[in-house]
Amino acid sequence: MGSSPAAAAAASAAVVALAVANRVLYKLALVPLKAYPFFLAQLTTFGYVAVYFSILYARYRAGVVTRDMLALPKSRFVAIGLLEALGVASGMSAGAMLPGPAIPILSQSFLVWQLIFSALLLGRTYSARQIIGCLLVTSGVILAVASGANEGQFLSEVQLIWPALMITSSAFQAGASILKEAVFIDGAERLKALFVFLLLPFLSNLRGIKFAELPGYVNGGAECFLNVGESPIDCGGAPFLPLLFIVVNMAFNISLLNLVKMSSALVASLTSTSAVPISIYILSLPLPYIPHGAELSTSFVIGAVVMLMGLILYNLPHSLSKQSKAD
Repeated sequence: MGSSPAAAAAASAAVVALAVANRVLYKLALVPLKAYPFFLAQLTTFGYVAVYFSILYARYRAGVVTRDMLALPKSRFVAIGLLEALGVASGMSAGAMLPGPAIPILSQSFLVWQLIFSALLLGRTYSARQIIGCLLVTSGVILAVASGANEGQFLSEVQLIWPALMITSSAFQAGASILKEAVFIDGAERLKALFVFLLLPFLSNLRGIKFAELPGYVNGGAECFLNVGESPIDCGGAPFLPLLFIVVNMAFNISLLNLVKMSSALVASLTSTSAVPISIYILSLPLPYIPHGAELSTSFVIGAVVMLMGLILYNLPHSLSKQSKAD
């Protein structure tokens, strides 16, 4: 790729650090906004809209993006926007109710959904190693979640709907990723912002919020985010933590793309994977605004290890086969 080993190593270290920070701040940002996850979802999405629109406008002014490019059929954008809106809103709603270490584990079900959807919708085939890796990821997720069902474990007091909703959010995001191929990201992000807003009445029912209460919910979310007014909910950490999460989330995605450009998809995949166990460990510790932490059971740790092995097994041969074909 033309980059020095030292530069690639520095970029990899930056991706790991930002990936861990992104996962940890995802949970921390939901602490002050635990009662308002849809507000955070909307805020995050509009942040991306502003960034992507600015980039698109600059590229359009520079002549890189033409009118013909912008005239693409919009039906795929609508589908992507809807799926990503469902994924973001449902994921944050579940994340607000789940203990921190469970979130990185459950989010890895994205890989399983992506394999299923690409096989069904795109007709892709996968090697035996990739299928085994995917099965290991599934087994690791199931083992980790099942470990919390025992009395006294950190998931024992969490209703089943929240882990299920987090896994479902990964399905929505995986479906969107399949449709994203050959589609401009900017258009998808703008429609995602619209759908996050339009889906508020439906998704808010999961938290017992009636349609007539939505204006008050949005107003309460704004007050909690700004940490002003006389909210009955402790919004300590806002707006610093939510804003920090949004900034780090964007920085992580940019750094990941940069690493792919500098090295390869293999390096980027394995670098992102290495952040998962680090994130789980950090989220189990006492943190600011989460002082109690979480005690990880032996079966949860085993499940995390099995899942990590599956991620490596899935990504490694897939990336190597791509490289060999390119050579």
